[in-house]
Amino acid sequence: MAIAEQRVAERKFLRGLYEDPYFPDQVLDQGVAVLTALCERIEAERPADLAALYALTDAATEEFNALEAAFEAAGSEIETVAREEIAEEFWVIASAYGFAAADPERLVGARYW
Repeated sequence: MAIAEQRVAERKFLRGLYEDPYFPDQVLDQGVAVLTALCERIEAERPADLAALYALTDAATEEFNALEAAFEAAGSEIETVAREEIAEEFWVIASAYGFAAADPERLVGARYW
């Protein structure tokens, strides 16, 4: 499914992490897939309120939690820089879909990283 929302369709998710050799591209690609799938779910399900949006972001955050092992296996981790960039992407997505009032911390509230 192609993403219809131009602000996220044209965005290079996790750009700053790709520029840092500490973060393995193959794992970042999986993270981009999670973010892209989140956009697709938002477009398909059209959450009516923040609670519905948070349910979707919680599921996507759980997928990032599962990626922690892949980061570690590649000699990396979801550390401060990565945490901030991933959380920023969640907020950009929420804002693009009309949820600018979303709590950035709550968007990734299910995180273990």
